[in-house]
Amino acid sequence: MKKIIITIDGYSSCGKSTLAKQLAKKLDYIYIDSGAMYRAVTLFFIRQDVNWRDEAEVKNALKDVHLEFVYNNNSGQAEMHLNDENVEHLIREMLVAEKVSEIAAIGAVRTFAVAQQQKMGARKGIVMDGRDIGTVVFPDAELKIFMTADPAVRVERRYKELYAKNPNITLHEVKENLELRDYIDANREISPLRRADDAIILDNSQLTMDEQLDLVSQWVEDAIMAHSS
Repeated sequence: MKKIIITIDGYSSCGKSTLAKQLAKKLDYIYIDSGAMYRAVTLFFIRQDVNWRDEAEVKNALKDVHLEFVYNNNSGQAEMHLNDENVEHLIREMLVAEKVSEIAAIGAVRTFAVAQQQKMGARKGIVMDGRDIGTVVFPDAELKIFMTADPAVRVERRYKELYAKNPNITLHEVKENLELRDYIDANREISPLRRADDAIILDNSQLTMDEQLDLVSQWVEDAIMAHSS
């Protein structure tokens, strides 16, 4: 069966990564977590005390960043490695979450990540989620999805995710962080978050994960049929 590129864009904490992973597994496609790439760069900048407001310093620092997804047999997932170190859990911490949108808005960082993403998708058969995958990285993707959900639902989801790792986190902190990330993502000068004209909107506020997967699986079948003729 013909393989396609599936892009999933949308707001933070809509479950983009969860859906992308489930879909990739069901289709036997490769899942590429673009957000993990930006988070890994953010972690590197924090560790190295890079002044990300200095363009020259940013470009110089990126020369020392090597990103790779390595499959983990135990978790059954491809995990983010930064310079040969597994940082999958470290990049999910609040310290990184508070800075990632700002760093992901930097032109040199986006150019660096997009080039790697396009190379990964050259053979198709991939599912990639992010903010600008359907508009910038793969504008010719056969299936584009734009995910959204009620803000209160998103805050609750994110809170539960972070609370498991940090019981001291508050709902207010999570709400503020999401609002800030939404603002930065939608208003950044380079590749702002927006829905591609040909993307299908998926509001999953009231959907279970199984219902969501069934719905999107039908969209995939339709897209494959449409591009096989």
